[in-house]
Amino acid sequence: MEKKELLTKGKAKELYKTADESKLVMDFTDDTSAFDGKKIEQLAGKGTVNNRFNNFIMNHLDSKGVACHLLEELNDRESLVLSLDMFPIECVVRNYAAGSICKRLGLEEGMKFKNPIFEFFYKDDDLGDPMINDNHIISFGWAEADDIEILKNLTLEINDHLVDLFLKADLILVDFKLEFGKNSGKIYLGDEFTPDGCRVWDKETKKKLDKDRFRLGLGDVVESYQEIAHRLGVNLT
Repeated sequence: MEKKELLTKGKAKELYKTADESKLVMDFTDDTSAFDGKKIEQLAGKGTVNNRFNNFIMNHLDSKGVACHLLEELNDRESLVLSLDMFPIECVVRNYAAGSICKRLGLEEGMKFKNPIFEFFYKDDDLGDPMINDNHIISFGWAEADDIEILKNLTLEINDHLVDLFLKADLILVDFKLEFGKNSGKIYLGDEFTPDGCRVWDKETKKKLDKDRFRLGLGDVVESYQEIAHRLGVNLT
């Protein structure tokens, strides 16, 4: 389907309108950013890896009964997706201590949690995506109470499916963020699931294979994304 005018431009992808107002073209770019856009680079080939990676994960979740916005892959970097009215919140689940939770709570990186920890964050780069709770969401009208429970349950269900998938590839799914939206009253998983939005470590060595390689200046960012993809069985060609 032919893409038309640009609808939104994010840090690593763009959304375009199509002739069908219920469908959008999602274009994964080679842009890479960290620290709320303060560090930005272009990494050749990243858009293709993320497009194929995202579609693999979305198709896997769809096979498990999770409603996803992906409709079809169009080419190396573009996919057709269902247009959603997005919730302005991020759903984060943490299986191991890493990133901001270590700073907030003084935790040592790598500590495995007894149970997955779920967190909400408000999507606003200017504010640094602040952590919020159910009361904030309801008070500001970002979602209804029933929707909040669905978002929590869906996120934890997705975590169960993906932790198992990654473990079979000798990978640890440390944490990740998800975004959801509605179409005709139904909640769908939207946005993306790529190494840009999750932390993944090698099971044995704990080597970082995700965007922390970019954040921390470790190098081999795209190569590490490709390694995760190959281990999971993602076809990148």
